[in-house]
Amino acid sequence: MEQIATVILDSTNAILVLMLVSLGLAIIFGLMNVINMAHGEFLMLGCYAMMELINLGVPFFMALALAPLVVAAIGLIAEELVIKRTYHRLIDTILATWGLALVLRQAMVLIYGPGSYAVSPPDVGSVVLFGEPYPVYRLIVMGISLATIIGTFAFFFGSRWGLAARAVIANRDMAACLGINTRRLDRMTFAFGSGLAGLAGAAMAPMISIDPNAGLGWVVPAFLSILVGGLGTVSGPLVGAAGVGGLDSVTAAFASPVWAQLVVFTAAILVIRVFPNGLVSRRRREA
Repeated sequence: MEQIATVILDSTNAILVLMLVSLGLAIIFGLMNVINMAHGEFLMLGCYAMMELINLGVPFFMALALAPLVVAAIGLIAEELVIKRTYHRLIDTILATWGLALVLRQAMVLIYGPGSYAVSPPDVGSVVLFGEPYPVYRLIVMGISLATIIGTFAFFFGSRWGLAARAVIANRDMAACLGINTRRLDRMTFAFGSGLAGLAGAAMAPMISIDPNAGLGWVVPAFLSILVGGLGTVSGPLVGAAGVGGLDSVTAAFASPVWAQLVVFTAAILVIRVFPNGLVSRRRREA
């Protein structure tokens, strides 16, 4: 019973972080029609930003708040220099962001080397759950992820920016005719999505190895979550992340990570085959 409870908690942690990563990826694609192959690298930048801030003497939780802002600023620069030149050319966005991913990864190799680093978690102790001690920091990561997801939904559906964003998703040309500054919205969107990935990386920094490939293990499940959940909706990636993250964590706990990847890819292929538009696609919801 204690082992099952630990698996459930670890799976919830992985699901919420994957939701965070998938949400940023889906928002960038939904508003900008950009397939961001560098999204995992922005998560990696969040890890390095967290490490550098702590090395500079910034308190842990203040660094956790500042690291996503650093990554969002880098995303804003990347959008201005690279991404804005590829709008309306979907294939070009794949090539451009893939090249951006290579540049960011190699930049970290040049600056920090190919080796791995570690960040010490805050000394917040552990709490006994279901008869077993469980790290409090993992619960904090769950809380931060959940609060950020809820805040994103509230911002997306309860603010003028969110209303403008949904108008651009529905019809970009008509939104521009109505006076919405789509160029400024694109900049904000890419920075916001990058910041979400940076937050996920900063939060996970004490629990993973920090190296130039730290984001690669998250970007593929994030894309699978979007495909399984469905494009054109904000809730779709969350449903997909719950399925992908939960299945991966449970299978890895009771079998092995290799079997987990095999099971996740097989399940994703079956879902996409049966529901080509995803489980929560806009077309299915309208039907």
